[in-house]
Amino acid sequence: MGGAPGVRRGGGTNRRFRGLMRAWDELRGRSGWRVVGLVRGQVTVARAGAVLARSTASGAIDRSAARARMAEVEHEGDAARAELVRALRRMLATPVDREDLFRLSRSIDDVLDHLRDYVRETDLFGPEDLGFAVEPLEAVIDGLDELENAVLKMLDDPGSVTVAVLATRKACSRVRQLYQAKLTELFAGPLEMDTLRRRELLSRLDAVGRRLGEAADALADAMLKRSH
Repeated sequence: MGGAPGVRRGGGTNRRFRGLMRAWDELRGRSGWRVVGLVRGQVTVARAGAVLARSTASGAIDRSAARARMAEVEHEGDAARAELVRALRRMLATPVDREDLFRLSRSIDDVLDHLRDYVRETDLFGPEDLGFAVEPLEAVIDGLDELENAVLKMLDDPGSVTVAVLATRKACSRVRQLYQAKLTELFAGPLEMDTLRRRELLSRLDAVGRRLGEAADALADAMLKRSH
């Protein structure tokens, strides 16, 4: 009986100490850099998924092998998002609006989800030639690079975030333009089963671009609120 209360008091002291250390880190701005690092980690995983999808489109990697590797990338993405969500829930203060960070994280996760579906669908029913998907995927990779650049500037150069976000949106517009152009080319030819397969895959890539645009919007909104 005598030892139990002491254990509880010790546990409570440790929890209070950890809470004080977190608060001290946040006062020194360390938590802001942790958020930046976690968001950047999520973008990095999404980029790895886009690079894998491009390798599939160019024929550099077998489709079934890409599908298996994408399952691993998706797991990494889920882990990165979960770590960010846990960190945001523990922090007393965040460098930008907490809800916008959740939106940003969710949109990045959606990008990876659609890339996963694209790779899976190329293996399930994709046409023999996937060359039409290389350019849109390169635009996605460019957009993710610009998004990462924007995230890295959140704390030490917030005025430059808008420029990087605009570059991300331009890459998303490029994905949409390529989608429309390639769809026009596709429907100019004979209507075959391959036509429908290519259309489905192009639509999937268009969805990737739209989700990436939503991530850019979430970050832009966060920075706008911070400036007021």
